[in-house]
This record gives sequence, C-alpha cells and structure tokens, in this order.
Amino acid sequence: MRRRHALALIGSALAAPAVHAQSLTNVRFTLDWALQGPQGAFVLALDKGYFREAGLNVTMDRGFGSGDVPVKISAGAYDVGVADLSPTIRMKLERPESDLFTPFILHDATALAVMTLRRENIRTPADLVGKTLAAPESDAGRQLFPAFAKAAGFDPASVRWQSVTPQLREPMLAQGRVNAITGFITSGIFSLRGLGVAEQDIVTMLFSDVGANFFATSLITTRRWAAANPQAVTGLIRGLVRAQYDSLRDPDATIANLRRREPLTDVALETERLRMALDRLTFTPHVRQNGFGQVDMARLQRNIDAVREAFGISRPLPASDIYDPSYLPPAADLRQS
Repeated sequence: MRRRHALALIGSALAAPAVHAQSLTNVRFTLDWALQGPQGAFVLALDKGYFREAGLNVTMDRGFGSGDVPVKISAGAYDVGVADLSPTIRMKLERPESDLFTPFILHDATALAVMTLRRENIRTPADLVGKTLAAPESDAGRQLFPAFAKAAGFDPASVRWQSVTPQLREPMLAQGRVNAITGFITSGIFSLRGLGVAEQDIVTMLFSDVGANFFATSLITTRRWAAANPQAVTGLIRGLVRAQYDSLRDPDATIANLRRREPLTDVALETERLRMALDRLTFTPHVRQNGFGQVDMARLQRNIDAVREAFGISRPLPASDIYDPSYLPPAADLRQS
C-alpha cells in the first residue's frame, strides 16, 4: 500500500552549516501538492540546508491543491506555502480583509489546463459544453475554470462537475467515468501516462492557449507574518531560487533526493515531470534573460482583472496589493549563469 505523504518533511539529509538551534526561526511550510517531480526542487532546498543557512527551521508538508494553500495560511495552520497564485487572488477579491500576498513569483507561465482523452472527441474548449469534468474542489484549474471559459467564449455553467479526491481525478478520466479533468499539466499528463494512457491519446488545452495567461506557482504568506519575519522571507526566497538552479543543472540529483523521501517514486516519470516544469513554467525565456523577480506588473494586473471578471467581482484589486517585491534578495541571488 502506497505510503501516505501527510507526515512533515522534517530535517536535512545533508550536513548544514552550524547554527545554534535556539537562533533558528521556525517556519511551517506547505507544498501545493504531493511529492512529485516539481515539488522535488522545494524539498531539495530543505535537504541541502539552504533554509537552515538562513537561520530557518523549516517543516514542510505535502499539499492538497493550490486552492487549499491560501485557506490554510489564512487560518494560521501554516506560515508560508507555494501555490498557483490565482486562487489567492480570488480569495483577496472575495475577502477584502485578507492580508495574503506573494513576495516571490516562481513560475512565470501557468500549468493550468483542461485535459481529456482523444476518444472523448473533445477538440476545442467549446466541445466541453454539456460534458462532465472531475477535479477536487481545491484544484486551481477548477476554481479558475470560469476564467478559462470566459476567455474561450462559452458559459462556464454549461459543464457539470464531479468532486473527487486528488487520487481519483486521473483514474476517473482513464476509466471513462468523466469526460475531462482540470489541473496542472505537470500533474495530469504524467499521472495519466502512469495509468497506462498513451501520450498521443491525451488532449491538452492550456489556459494560456485561450488567453488566460496567468502567473502561476508563487510563495504565499501573510503581510503580518512577513512584516514580523522579513529576513525569513528573504531567506526562503534565496533558498528556493538556489534549488531551482540546482535542479536545472542536475534534475537527476533532485529526483534522487526526492526518492529518499518517497521510495516508491517512479524515477523516469518524475524526472520528466520535473524537466517539463523547469523548461516550460520556471525558466521561461523571460526568466532566462532577466532572472527571477522581474515581474511585469501590467501582466499581473491583467491576471487579477481576468479573475475578477470571471467571478463577477466589481471591487478592483491593484497588483501592488497581491505582489510585493521588497522582500527579494539582491539581484545577484536571483540570477545565476
């Protein structure tokens, strides 16, 4: 039986610089999803001691969807997390009192997509009308589906939803019990392949294909926690950046480290999943040229307004309320050759 991932990922597998335990700041960190290839880079930052070098004692738990992360951080269950940014934007639009924000946007391109199988005869977004889609309620793709539908020119209410646990989403599609699913390409495509679905039989419709060109995985926290722990926020960002570049240089080592956490890791599949995240989501041409932290605020505002319009929210939200770059480390730490 597959081992549960709910236990905290505590400690460092490699030697870390000597830091007196009493001087460490405790940080409760939630991932966006289970221990898969893209999450391997976050675990690598923990295991290589990058956070501890910054004076941080980080405990890291698996996640249950990007829509779940801001809820848990708002409730005080975690101090920080990584998640797709759009569900946090939606929460801030719907709850003006929320002090959630991101000090660091990691994924310059969105992984959100609708995925189906060739046998379902769904070739365009409009073909989803009248169909049944499966996803957890906390799935960012499901939460942001109205924005996808609006951009594609059809009524989001014209589809039916079946709520499932994360573990059942891809099996429901593979078994023909639903017509399509939403989620990250880095999760859905490879999980379907892991179930024996041939790559050529998977049909993918990216949110960005219809103009919903959102920013994606970001570091999420609250203004209150960041203001009380500014050095911790900067240390977390520096460690995350270092681990992303480590993973770009040697993805095999990142997955080998992940496998020490999760012995049942499919090394070949998770390595390919990590490579997709690095090549298509993290190290986009913009990031390769400019480094991390160079956020196009006009693009972010379009992202916010698309979410606001999709959910019929009239209250505006300026981009500066959702993204604050003041916690970034020096530019040299955000770009490596």
